[in-house]
Amino acid sequence: MIGIAGTHSTGKSTFVAKAAQTLEGRGFSVGQIGDLATKAREAGFPILTDHTYESTLWIIAEGMRQEAEALLTNDVVLVDRPVPDALGYLKAALEVSSREISGERLSELQTIVAARATRYDMLIITELDHAIPLGPERDTNETFRVAAGHHVTAVIEKVRPQAIRMTSKNPDEVAAAAVEEVVRHFSKGGS
Repeated sequence: MIGIAGTHSTGKSTFVAKAAQTLEGRGFSVGQIGDLATKAREAGFPILTDHTYESTLWIIAEGMRQEAEALLTNDVVLVDRPVPDALGYLKAALEVSSREISGERLSELQTIVAARATRYDMLIITELDHAIPLGPERDTNETFRVAAGHHVTAVIEKVRPQAIRMTSKNPDEVAAAAVEEVVRHFSKGGS
């Protein structure tokens, strides 16, 4: 299972589409998970700068459910916004809106994220390049976008310091490394 995290419009969806196409071309079945925040909003949870403990917990739980389900029927699962990403977005929302949640609730989310992070065979963090414009229908709050990038990176560095960095200059190299990691995993008899 490969997760790619980072603030919005930093190439995550493009990476997932490209990696999926390459892996499927090499004969692997590939499941894709993404857009959990939209599903959270449709379910009635606040997102982005209004992110709450409840919306974060819902996104984490739904992400873990979808990951488990996708692993049942696919060789590889590509996750656009793995579980740690949701905690980074919550911390960014709290920062830009000057809100707080209880230390107990924050600790609960951190424990879940740290435990789940071990389940990803590879975690990738995207870096914000201000020269790349926001995608269509994206939140235009640049302060929040920057804060989300900072906090997602901080969360992942804490739970998986060996995560791979993807910038606007190396997406092809990172995609190739991900594909090779999958090939290496299965050549050793992985499942």
